[in-house]
Amino acid sequence: MTPAISIRNLKKSYEDTVALKGIDLTIGDGEFFGLLGPNGAGKTTTINILTGLVRKNEGNSEIFGKDTVKDYRFTRSQVGISAQEFTQDWFFPLDKLLYFQAGYYGIPKEKAKKRVNELISRLGLEEKREARLRQLSGGMKRRFQIAKALVHDPRIIILDEPTAGVDVELRHELWQYFRELHEAGKTILLTTHYIEEAEMLCDKVAIIDKGRVITEGSPKELTSQLGRAGITINISDANGEIDSHLNEFSYTREDGRFHFTTKDPEEALPIIINTLTKAGCHIQRVETTKSSLEDVFLSLTGKGINE
Repeated sequence: MTPAISIRNLKKSYEDTVALKGIDLTIGDGEFFGLLGPNGAGKTTTINILTGLVRKNEGNSEIFGKDTVKDYRFTRSQVGISAQEFTQDWFFPLDKLLYFQAGYYGIPKEKAKKRVNELISRLGLEEKREARLRQLSGGMKRRFQIAKALVHDPRIIILDEPTAGVDVELRHELWQYFRELHEAGKTILLTTHYIEEAEMLCDKVAIIDKGRVITEGSPKELTSQLGRAGITINISDANGEIDSHLNEFSYTREDGRFHFTTKDPEEALPIIINTLTKAGCHIQRVETTKSSLEDVFLSLTGKGINE
């Protein structure tokens, strides 16, 4: 099956700054894919190349097997982008801006009217349809950007920081809508500063740093393979001989408090408890902590996602 998005050895430089150093990505049709990275990692440059806003120096970028430069009419018709920045005319009503966007893609007037009304209703913009963008709150502007991306019913949706600056309630509302779009078969490419967002929504994520993809996989795979979970056990009668029974484990000890690090706490916990019990220990308390996608991100990049 032809992938929705295929990127091979993508390189881009701006004068003395190298933005992309040979990016490779494949996003399957219908996949929910997250692109994570600190500021300046190359996320926006990658998106801008896919949507035709920036020219690549080297490499290939394809949408459903069509080159984004040679077949730009086709590829642009397949993609809708909810951009992080607002570039619309601030003086037209919201519904008129959506009609203009539909016209850009050649959608007939009646079909465009129906589509715009559907999106305005679904995204809770009904009361603001005649308002100007400058009159909208940050959350309403985000809703508008999403409606704009969807007005021509694209097969691929690019969400560039779609919940930045919105309140928790709206963030969860948008997450549910993104899930509905995914279930309807849309391919979604998400960039976000909220790692929890990617962890909850995405089938697969790629972590990009300094213009390179440093790892890729499902959130579960990455946390399992690269994360380190913890098990903390308190023992009432700990003595020096206990350590001789724990040679196979990675742990630290502070008196009767033992902290074990492991990739799979569910598998390791019964083995550790059995070992301690056989050694005659009396276990008082057990706590487990799971590694998160954020832990993996920090360990690979050495920085927070907002840095």
